[in-house]
Amino acid sequence: MGAAVISPPSRRVFAGGFALVACVLTLSAAAPAQQTRAAQGPAAFIEIQAPVVALEHVRVIDGTGAAPIEDQTVVLTGGRIAALGPSGQVVVPAGARRVDLTGRTVIPGLVGLHEHLFYPNPGDAELYKVHRFSFPRLYLAGGVTTARTGGTFEALTDLAIKKDIDEGRAIGPKLLITAGYMDGRPLSTPQMSEVSTPEQARRFVERWAAAGVHSIKAYRHIPRAALAEAVKVAHERGLTLTGHLCSVSFRERSEEH
Repeated sequence: MGAAVISPPSRRVFAGGFALVACVLTLSAAAPAQQTRAAQGPAAFIEIQAPVVALEHVRVIDGTGAAPIEDQTVVLTGGRIAALGPSGQVVVPAGARRVDLTGRTVIPGLVGLHEHLFYPNPGDAELYKVHRFSFPRLYLAGGVTTARTGGTFEALTDLAIKKDIDEGRAIGPKLLITAGYMDGRPLSTPQMSEVSTPEQARRFVERWAAAGVHSIKAYRHIPRAALAEAVKVAHERGLTLTGHLCSVSFRERSEEH
């Protein structure tokens, strides 16, 4: 898990496990500026890339439920937390980049458990469009350093976005991709895959398991037999399955699986 720094609007972003959580407007500049920065790659978004960074005089919320701790110094070495303690007591290595963050707060990076990279198409609310440029940046700007998508209409696109982030060609949180949607008749949107039989369910799960997804998504009208087969095959492949269901109740699925 990474971590994030909450602050007033700023473009300062730290390399490694920390990201500065800034006002959304910071990452919503004019389109020409976006395209220029996108062409430059992730480095254009990272102001501080020193191997050793000391975040001084910050408030720390550790995520355990403990009270915030005031006036702390966090030392990052190679993108990892090497030291944490009261400012003035923590030893800051010689040559470290020292950043005074008085009045700001450090929190653990947030893990989003049901996110999407798409949004309804303004011209047709029944169709959805992936926003590969803005969504990963907006999640990261909000302090989300790991995001599990909760379904997609373009799994190959989501996987490509994940690969670009993992390999350093794009900036965004660590992504765990959920393939889907499996739906029965009537399809909830025309972009969903019709999965009405156990054999169709098996083929669907096996295809996306081979492609490298993290989990599978079932939707409202999938028949019970198809859903049961999808769950079985997903578990055989070491995947989880999540569902937005009407055809089967939560209690029924819990009792069977």
